[in-house]
Amino acid sequence: MIHLVARRIDPDQRERVVEWLRTVDGPRREEALASLEAEGIRHETAMILEGIDGPVIVYAMETDDVERARTIADDSPRPIDGEHRAVMRAADAGAADADILLDLRPA
Repeated sequence: MIHLVARRIDPDQRERVVEWLRTVDGPRREEALASLEAEGIRHETAMILEGIDGPVIVYAMETDDVERARTIADDSPRPIDGEHRAVMRAADAGAADADILLDLRPA
């Protein structure tokens, strides 16, 4: 199942988030992939949209059990997971207004 998350980002933290995500997808990619495997996430992607009220990060994750994945990530002793939590919490400016308008999947 695909799970989407949209959160507003503090504009002052935008570049820090961009740099962090580039680091995760670059020199720390293997570490990040190991973390995803432990969480049961098959695919994760993120993008930043420029909204009227500032930047919004949109995450898409493919997993069968998003609650299990969150619990494992939150309890993870891995350095990359702790750093990710710190960067994202510092940047979090609240929920973005969003409605899922289409969610098609075979029965």
